[in-house]
Amino acid sequence: MADTKETAAARTTVARNGRLRRASPHGAAAARNELVEQRFLRLCGVAEEELFAELETSAKGLSEALAEERLDAYGPNSLAGGPRYGFLKDIWLRVRNPLVVQLVIICALSFALGDPRSGSVVGGMLFLSVVFSYIQESRSGRAVEKLRKLVRTSVLVAREGRETEIDIGLVVPGDVVVLAAGDIIPADVRILQAKDFFVSQSVLTGESLPVEKTARILADAKEALELSNACFQGSNVVSGSARALVVGTGMQTYLGMLSKTLGGAPRPTSFDRGVKSFVWLMVRFMVVMVSAVFLIVGVTKHDWFDALLFGLSIAVGLTPEMLPMILTVCLSKGALVMSRKKVIVKQLNAIQNFGAMNIICSDKTGTLTQDRVVLERHVDVVNRESEDVLRYAYMNSYYQTGLRNLLDKAVLANEDLDVERTCRKVDELPFDFQRKRMSVVIEYEGTHVLICKGAVEDVYGVCDRYQIDEEIYPLTEVIKTDLSDDYRELSEDGYRVLAIAYREFGLEKETFAAGDETNLILLGYIAFFDPPKDSALQAIESLNRCGVAVKILTGDNELVTLKVCKDVGLAAGKVLLGKQIAGMSDEEFLGQVEETDVFARLTPSQKERIVTLLKKKGNVVGFMGDGINDAPAMRAADVGISVDTATDIAKESAGIILLEKSLLVLQDGIIEGRRIFANITKYIKMGASSNFGNMFSMLGASLFLPFLPMAPIQVLLNNFLYDISQLGIPTDRVDDEFLAKPKKWNIDLIKKFMIFIGPLSSIFDYATFFLMLFFFRVNQYVLAATPAATKTYLASLFHTGWFVESILTQTLIVHIIRTNRIPFIQSGPGRALAFSTLSVVAVGILLPYSLAGPALGLVPLPAVFWLWLAIFLLAYSALTHSVKLWFFRRYGN
Repeated sequence: MADTKETAAARTTVARNGRLRRASPHGAAAARNELVEQRFLRLCGVAEEELFAELETSAKGLSEALAEERLDAYGPNSLAGGPRYGFLKDIWLRVRNPLVVQLVIICALSFALGDPRSGSVVGGMLFLSVVFSYIQESRSGRAVEKLRKLVRTSVLVAREGRETEIDIGLVVPGDVVVLAAGDIIPADVRILQAKDFFVSQSVLTGESLPVEKTARILADAKEALELSNACFQGSNVVSGSARALVVGTGMQTYLGMLSKTLGGAPRPTSFDRGVKSFVWLMVRFMVVMVSAVFLIVGVTKHDWFDALLFGLSIAVGLTPEMLPMILTVCLSKGALVMSRKKVIVKQLNAIQNFGAMNIICSDKTGTLTQDRVVLERHVDVVNRESEDVLRYAYMNSYYQTGLRNLLDKAVLANEDLDVERTCRKVDELPFDFQRKRMSVVIEYEGTHVLICKGAVEDVYGVCDRYQIDEEIYPLTEVIKTDLSDDYRELSEDGYRVLAIAYREFGLEKETFAAGDETNLILLGYIAFFDPPKDSALQAIESLNRCGVAVKILTGDNELVTLKVCKDVGLAAGKVLLGKQIAGMSDEEFLGQVEETDVFARLTPSQKERIVTLLKKKGNVVGFMGDGINDAPAMRAADVGISVDTATDIAKESAGIILLEKSLLVLQDGIIEGRRIFANITKYIKMGASSNFGNMFSMLGASLFLPFLPMAPIQVLLNNFLYDISQLGIPTDRVDDEFLAKPKKWNIDLIKKFMIFIGPLSSIFDYATFFLMLFFFRVNQYVLAATPAATKTYLASLFHTGWFVESILTQTLIVHIIRTNRIPFIQSGPGRALAFSTLSVVAVGILLPYSLAGPALGLVPLPAVFWLWLAIFLLAYSALTHSVKLWFFRRYGN
């Protein structure tokens, strides 16, 4: 199914224009879409017999053999999640990247101008940027796709008259689907039967209010969205039940056409925006740097061609061409690690927000409790055990066709109960969050009996009598107060209490509505117990230590919620009820929302409002839910979290899926999210500080040196080796203190870090310049008496000295920046990072003495140079570490 974010940009267009074809600027696509829509309109306007005949199906559904044939013919019922390319096409798209185009141009120029050495180095960088990144990203992408497939969405279909549950991707045209509250509409369908069937179409129209759907044909419908007897893929069932015939699947659905026509990309997260901001920051520095160096070298050295090549080489050195691969590999590898901790990542960018989360909102069921609901008591209004109460509750749950929750399953577990299971079901009034009750009507003992089950206060409101044994009495306000005391006692003992009531009607009444839930007879209560989790207190304490506050948002009453909180050791503090929240303005509520830990008797819209206001206060908010009532809040949260046993709409709304509904599992995922974010920011800080320092060194050296500070091939090779040294970052270790608190994306902090840390490397670059010029006599280059061959050697000696110092200091900065502790002593790198950096250091030291050295313009360095370099590296390490500690104390990390 398509993420709702992908169509968000298109909602206004569709809602305004109505028909999809008018939103498309492409004639051919518009024509195809119009044909599909016209066919859909026609099929929704014909009689059922003609409909079944055209689709070669029946009310009993397809046979398994025919369904398989149609699956082969029409393909899987899925939207194109983005084009999938072959190897050559993928490589071509990567080569078209502006950063890679720059490398291609320099590579081509180098070979064309007779400089195969530079061309070969740039070719190696191209391989690293294109082919290696393709291999890594493809491998990671396949692994992540396998993880996503672990989260399945199923649908109930009729096949040969039998109802069976299948994967949503196997639905084909002609299937008859059975829909209930909480279901995703699996395809474009025409309604055959419906009862109080309300559907949310916000994914298509942006309209938040649900729309009622019926089997009635609307003869004058001109546009698909006007059809009252049609539902569209991607919508979800809010309440009621229906049977519907599948007309279109996959890309031949309204949503499929919308994705083809408007092709909206996912809305960028704060993380995406931060990375883009960093890249453009680097590009601006690069443009300034390259322009300045080109002019300075051209004016001072009087060789504009060399100035151009040198400037282009510097442009490569300052470009973070490895960033996309580092990001993808970090996120993908993180997703794989998180899967081993029972956390499945549906949207990779959700990982960063997962780690940054400082508030998690959740229901109590399954998080504080064991999610193992047991029916403990079934009592009449005077708190005596009553078989009649259990019998009526059983019939209500047995005959309902809506979404059966854990309470229904606990009631139906009483299979040995002496109850009539062959009654004719007359009608059903599905549950909704306004009435907070549901009713079934059955033909029982010569009458039509409406059996109502729901929240105690809401059932009280429609009762005017109560029953004790066989006697019925008026339900006065005084009696209601007395009965409320019994209910309150049960709630305070931790029981989830529902009321059971009924009303008898004559056999002549066949159709019922919510208005018939009046003048009911209160029969009694059913009380459920969900034992508290032993691990809940440990999980909450662990989350608090990680800087994540736990807030309970529940539709249950405050008495049960407080009892559960007390049992697990959660200090509830202040409690706010839904009715109190309803009377508050946003300004009033904003002042209390952070201080309150428990919110009870909430509607779905109130949960969403709480999440929105918490975000408005600057928090990164996660919402953990598994029901249809949680979907709005999950979509509003920075991170929507669900479980694989949740309703379809809850799983579709989530970016993170837990394979176990537990706060302990949640904590493991949060820590891994922070680890991934830490490694990404390491690369960004390293690249930013290194490039900023190089800018000062290059500018200064270009001004006062009589030759190029470094040959273009050496600049390229230096950058190539530095990129290789960072390949181990995605699997690097992360210090515990970094994982202890939520971390937000902060581009301003990165800018400050770059400004304070970057120029430190320039200090030692200039120290190396003066060491080479005056200690090793490279300044003799300017003397007229110096032979040309000697000048060439002196320039090469200078280039080699700075090349080696630069590669060693840049590689060393990797280890200094990766931790707030003393590198190597208090915090060691991961094996991959240690191997990549030590390998690059070894190559940097050995290159001047290797056979490749002369070809690269490198010469052997005097032995005393290595002593000076050791002093510089120790001083650089001490200074950078000290400034880093000061920076983090002042600005945080």
